[in-house]
Amino acid sequence: MPQSSPPEELDFGPCLEAAYRYLSLRPRSEFEVRTRLKKKGFPVQSINRTLAELRRQGYLDDASFARFWTENRESFSPRGRSLLRLELHQKGVEPEVIRQATQDLDDEENAYKAARKKLKKPVNSDYDTFRRSVGGFLRRRGFSYGVCQRALSRIWHEEIGDS
Repeated sequence: MPQSSPPEELDFGPCLEAAYRYLSLRPRSEFEVRTRLKKKGFPVQSINRTLAELRRQGYLDDASFARFWTENRESFSPRGRSLLRLELHQKGVEPEVIRQATQDLDDEENAYKAARKKLKKPVNSDYDTFRRSVGGFLRRRGFSYGVCQRALSRIWHEEIGDS
């Protein structure tokens, strides 16, 4: 009588395939992959083996993921360092990895870039309206009050001048 494979052996292949599909969309943290595989109903043993295999192959690396996430946000959707750290924390990245990935961020420049993207056209309102609109947008992006004020002032002076 042939020996049958243990249940975790039978689930390992499909579990690994599900992880590959999930990672094909964008890089993910280990926590995200683990959570996804649990939701799909795979046994813990298969999930652990899959995560170990993905780490071995270089597909799972939270430090690389954190750098990717930080660079992506900085390029396409600038956020304040505090909000970016919160996002990475919610994705299960370790605090030291988060600190290293975000240590070189320039909140002043990112706030300026985010505000410029938001405007898309020249400022044609009074300063209070401009400040409320763009300042509120920057605050929701996680920038501190002081950083917001400096970015707003810089843009206002570029657009309006000293008049």
